[in-house]
Amino acid sequence: MPANGEATSDALVGEAVTDESIGESRWPPALALVVFMSLNIALRIWLPTDSPVRVPWLVPAVEAVLLAMLVVGPANVPIDRRWVRRASVTLVVLLVLAALWATVLLVYDLVRGVGVTESPSKLLASGAVVWLGNNLSFALLYWLMDGGGPLRRKDRPLPVDFAFTQQLSPEIAPGWRPVFLDYLHLGFTNATAFSPTDVMPLSLRAKYTMIVQSTVALALFGLIVARAVNSFT
Repeated sequence: MPANGEATSDALVGEAVTDESIGESRWPPALALVVFMSLNIALRIWLPTDSPVRVPWLVPAVEAVLLAMLVVGPANVPIDRRWVRRASVTLVVLLVLAALWATVLLVYDLVRGVGVTESPSKLLASGAVVWLGNNLSFALLYWLMDGGGPLRRKDRPLPVDFAFTQQLSPEIAPGWRPVFLDYLHLGFTNATAFSPTDVMPLSLRAKYTMIVQSTVALALFGLIVARAVNSFT
């Protein structure tokens, strides 16, 4: 029979091993992706021939595979399964490229006056889904990019790519570290303000990724929403 000291030591070792393989909850990004997939599929059903994406079911297919990867990892994945993170990053990059492509095609159709741009309601609906897709895909990219991802961030006390308010003023929330919902907030505020708000980009990759997102958001607001509102009036 082991002594009490040995039992306590074994328990501490077990907790350490568990903490090694846990970054953060996998469900917030998965739930956000499910909500966007539902909106995306609803738009495809409503506009089967006027979709702003020329391959309408490609993006939902990528999202479905990414959803499966998010449930497995990379927020909660053992060290020996880091291929899950690489695959997740690849899928998120594909999602970002698909969102950018959808924006380019929507602006192109707007200039030519074809497709969904002929109807204000369809244009607004398509523009809203494309805008949400951009925000979510960039939020996922920020989440996986910052400091090497959720697992690596938990061992790094100092910010690497993004500095949040709680990190700049640690006395506000000692021991705080960002989770996916913080990066989702970052994606939406960057797309709305077209500039950093309460989160400061530190690295070059963070700065120029934010530039791309804010430029796309500006194009969506400045062209698509303005055209739709003008059609209504």
